[in-house]
Amino acid sequence: MSEQIITEFDVAATMRDGVVLRANIFRPADEGSYPVALTRTPYGKDYATVTPFLDATRLARAGYIVVIQDTRGRFRSEGEWVAQRNEAEDGYDTVEWAAKLPGSNGKVGMSGASYFGYTQYAAARLQPPSLKALVPSITWADMRDGTTWRGGALELGLFAGWSISTVALDTVLKQVKDAPPAQKFGAVVALVNEINRLRTEGYFSLPLKDFEPFKKLGLSLQQLQELIEHANEREYYAPISPYEHYDKIQVPTLSVGGWYDIFTQGTLQNFTAFRTEGSTPEARQARLVMGPWSHVNYSNTVGEQDFGFAAQMALMNMQTDLTGLTQRWFDYWLKGVETGITKEPPVKLFIMGENVWRDEQEWPLARTQYTPYYLHTSSLLSTEKPGSETIDQYRYDPSDPTPTLGGNILMNALFAPGVKDQRTIEARPDVISYTSEPLTQDTEVTGRIVVKLWASSDAPDTDFVARLVDVHPDGFARNLADGIIRARYRNGEKPELMKPGQVYEFTIDLWSTANLFKAGHSIRLDITSSCFPRWDRNLNTGAAFGTDFEPRVAQQIIYHDAEHPSQVVLPIIPR
Repeated sequence: MSEQIITEFDVAATMRDGVVLRANIFRPADEGSYPVALTRTPYGKDYATVTPFLDATRLARAGYIVVIQDTRGRFRSEGEWVAQRNEAEDGYDTVEWAAKLPGSNGKVGMSGASYFGYTQYAAARLQPPSLKALVPSITWADMRDGTTWRGGALELGLFAGWSISTVALDTVLKQVKDAPPAQKFGAVVALVNEINRLRTEGYFSLPLKDFEPFKKLGLSLQQLQELIEHANEREYYAPISPYEHYDKIQVPTLSVGGWYDIFTQGTLQNFTAFRTEGSTPEARQARLVMGPWSHVNYSNTVGEQDFGFAAQMALMNMQTDLTGLTQRWFDYWLKGVETGITKEPPVKLFIMGENVWRDEQEWPLARTQYTPYYLHTSSLLSTEKPGSETIDQYRYDPSDPTPTLGGNILMNALFAPGVKDQRTIEARPDVISYTSEPLTQDTEVTGRIVVKLWASSDAPDTDFVARLVDVHPDGFARNLADGIIRARYRNGEKPELMKPGQVYEFTIDLWSTANLFKAGHSIRLDITSSCFPRWDRNLNTGAAFGTDFEPRVAQQIIYHDAEHPSQVVLPIIPR
């Protein structure tokens, strides 16, 4: 077969309601029958956003018809853009349209990352007959767990940054498409100015329901106000949360994620559900790859840490890249070629600290020993249970919130994701650090991390944030995982305010990591009450969410005695 390809631009596909969506198509020049590799993206089919995850030219030269489509209301496609809400029906229609393209063998696989990872799940739950395999990368499971909310707090940094910096340009240009050039230029300038002001001013806008940057740009406040009105409600987010539809997804998935990604736990949750409870034998053939990456960085250097050349997505473990892995997956499921991929261990993990790739048979690892490390007086963290110990306390002022520094974020570029030395944060008076003695042997922590925190506040509502840190012998404090709980959601989705001064147990989900704490290093747990602007500030008033604008200071007390054994439960992997 020749490696020459033919490219077609703006190929029209008509949806069930008559709306036309357009795609670019890359196909082998030779006549023949080929499977289709489909990607549906809101970020522009003519731009490079797809490239890190799929080399369309390379896949077409390998014998695939590659289709990259603008989703409804975006760029060259018709219709109205409403995030997430039309992707199931449009996905189904596009899969079946693609299966009938000239030269197609009738089998379609979908691939893509983040939002266009979600478009795969949305299409698959309607079970289009021609869809045979998925490769969803860095994609959520539950909209309330890292996409719009986390522990009941708004993912402000992600939501505002994505809305203004990522998707607003196309929206703004369409608003002024018939305007004179000077007006168009002015609209773009206004958008750029709001992007520039987001870090210093925009994130601080109050009240949230009237988010000032949106108003200045003429962007609709409807979606934000709906999010606020339905804060943390399962029913509202169910149609756009893949985990609500696992039983309807019948095709095999190859999931790819990163330990510093904004959807780390969603990627793991999706894989585990399909692998253990998939509704078909094909769905139970799910595979997982987890690297040390963040959402927009797939190299070996993530933040302030170089994990070694073999860590990068471009040449994972010196063996393959994501396009090569996708081709092996599609070759098996769409071409019937025995590539060996289903005979390999289903899980490939990058173990940070040790900086090696390792194959596993399941997630979570069956040999995990869940071990509580307890908080103690004198800021000590140890496996010994607490006795009679004194409290710790700090003052949380929403006007001076603890700032975001690294982690699983996607925000304004000055808030870089990944590894950041936490010592400047830990020096603040509103952060309490609990640190183990230097370890006498290597200790691997791979799995989900949960904090059980006993605390009280003099406010009717407040937040608690916990962060797991690997402290190096030279003092470098490498953040691994963190989480937040909004007090009013401590018992679930129904809000319940606190009684000031009453002691409560809070469960804080730090998601998952895979890290080797080397001998000589220490394990640290940081406790504070904000991580702004990643998560919106709790103003401590107890007012209806998004309506308050006058912050009050809260006095926070942390308990760690025999009656209130505050702890972090670590998934220790024996060696």
